[in-house]
Amino acid sequence: MASHRKPRPRVRTTAPAVGLTTAALASVTLLSTQSAVAAPNPKPGVEDVQKKVDDLYRQAGTATQQYNQAKEASATQRAKVDALLDDVAERADKLNDARRTLGTYAAAQYRNGSIAPSATFFLADDPQSYFDQSQLMDRMTSRQQKAITDFRTQQAKAAKKRSEAVRSLETLTTTQATLRTSKQDVQKKLGEARTLLSKLTAEEKARLAEIERKKEAEAKRKAEELAKQQAAAKAEADRKAEEAAKEPGGGSGTGTGSGTGSDSGATTKAEKVLAFARAQIGKPYVWGATGPASYDCSGLTQAAWKAAGVDIPRTTWDQVKIGTRVATADLRPGDLVFFYDDISHVGIYKGDGMMIHAPKPGANVREESIYYMPIYGSVRPA
Repeated sequence: MASHRKPRPRVRTTAPAVGLTTAALASVTLLSTQSAVAAPNPKPGVEDVQKKVDDLYRQAGTATQQYNQAKEASATQRAKVDALLDDVAERADKLNDARRTLGTYAAAQYRNGSIAPSATFFLADDPQSYFDQSQLMDRMTSRQQKAITDFRTQQAKAAKKRSEAVRSLETLTTTQATLRTSKQDVQKKLGEARTLLSKLTAEEKARLAEIERKKEAEAKRKAEELAKQQAAAKAEADRKAEEAAKEPGGGSGTGTGSGTGSDSGATTKAEKVLAFARAQIGKPYVWGATGPASYDCSGLTQAAWKAAGVDIPRTTWDQVKIGTRVATADLRPGDLVFFYDDISHVGIYKGDGMMIHAPKPGANVREESIYYMPIYGSVRPA
């Protein structure tokens, strides 16, 4: 007998499982995301902070040299533009004089009623006088026309040069503004680095100071080694010179003495350079400054050598090209020592492996070992 009971509806048992699995995965993903967001960025170590600050200072030095170069080029170009404008004004005055002269001739012709040459000949009291005046007028008109042509040509050339100079100056001004903006960006980064330094704990600050002391000590040690080497080399040179003087004819004084005089002059200049540099110790480093209240590195070296009567370029990139290249072992007081591969810093050698320089933003002009920074090379300006 067939059953009349209604069949039970089939119940899905897999749907809740799928829902639970999805929820579980979502929960795991959410927790993972929250964990990732909540995880703080690792605090940079003391060495990392120091490296960042040093890199920023170096960037600032490079940007300063770029600014100095653009500023100098801008001043030179501005002087050219001023000279061109003066030349154009002078040419315009001469051209106006020529135009007024021609205007006088034109007015005279108008007043004469433009009489035909044949009629003028027959009406003239003296035919010979007519020929003389006619030739003179022709010559004057020809000369005046030539003068106008010349003036217009010169004026066009001057205007073209002026336009070129103005465009060049605008380009330089734009570049200078860009460099100033770049410098501001670097200064902002320096501020961020200083803020980072200020957040260091007392223990971290002590460790940073210890790193700095070790760096300075190592630089000083190398400077002392150089001083010993230079002293030994000088003693050996003096000994040989003394032995040569004792030999027959060695001290006769028959030589020209030009070498001694040259060395004496160079020594005098170096003394003036160092005297000036020492007088600036304690004054602040300011980018783009050339004194007398503050200096950047190349501004100090330029001013010091100017005090000795020697003009040298403004930027480190140009200063390194002057004079004579000198090996580190052969350095003499007054020589310029350049640093980093990009030649973004310079100091004045004072002897014994030490220099006087304007170090960096926030620091004052001071004495320091030349080995505090990687040496690029050295020159003797004069």
